[in-house]
Amino acid sequence: MKFLKEHEDAVSPVIGVILMVAITVILAAVIAAFVFGMAGTVQKTKSVAATAKQTSSAVVITWQGGTDNAAIDHYNVKVLMAGNTSFAVQTGGPVICLGHNAPPHVGNVTGLASCGTSGNDEVVIIAFGTDGSEQVILDTMV
Repeated sequence: MKFLKEHEDAVSPVIGVILMVAITVILAAVIAAFVFGMAGTVQKTKSVAATAKQTSSAVVITWQGGTDNAAIDHYNVKVLMAGNTSFAVQTGGPVICLGHNAPPHVGNVTGLASCGTSGNDEVVIIAFGTDGSEQVILDTMV
């Protein structure tokens, strides 16, 4: 009787070598990207919010806060009134609390009189972090 030898190799040696070389090249590229600074730095997005509504010709901003509220130093409100092409800028801080700069408090209401029209006005709120970062937290029509 003649016994046949069965081959139970899952992957041929040539394919195995190709896979090992590919993995090595990918790992080398990733390591090189971090070593030579190609990955860059990514800033963490802060979780804060504010709302805006319009009452006749005034825009009312309510600070909602969020988990990163303590990381916000101050914020600016920009209103693009209907029919205009430039923003009117109102500063919402730094908020003075007991004589020192503090982050906006949850529930703070800022009324911007004569900073709106009865039409559709665009309101943009930019929050400035204590780490020097800035982030648009609201861009809406009121």
